[in-house]
Amino acid sequence: MTTTPTSATNAAAPAPTTPTIIYSNTARFPLGQIVATPGALELLQETGFSAAALISRHVHGSWGDLCEEDRAENEFAVSRRLRILSCYRLVDAERLAATPRDKRSSLPTLWIITEADRSVTTLLLPSDY
Repeated sequence: MTTTPTSATNAAAPAPTTPTIIYSNTARFPLGQIVATPGALELLQETGFSAAALISRHVHGSWGDLCEEDRAENEFAVSRRLRILSCYRLVDAERLAATPRDKRSSLPTLWIITEADRSVTTLLLPSDY
């Protein structure tokens, strides 16, 4: 039996620079009562998006179309029992990627807000706020 020695350069390969993201099916915070405004329900029906899927994203920390500062604020809010906001653009991924960030507010948008006391989570349009 013949063995081939491994290259020293392979053994000392640098660690990947991409951060590892671990997803869990455990809710990160309680939702309380889930409610929706009439406008939010109408938008969900018009676009065909699932309220359950969006709520699942929200409670698992997939905050949607937020800037890094707002994402960091949500991460802080989860452990400090502050209000948590997610923002979902109800369009396909291709259209979202093709829309400049400063123009995305014109896309069909749904917010999900969980109150600081975790008593209620509301699905609403930005104009309902």
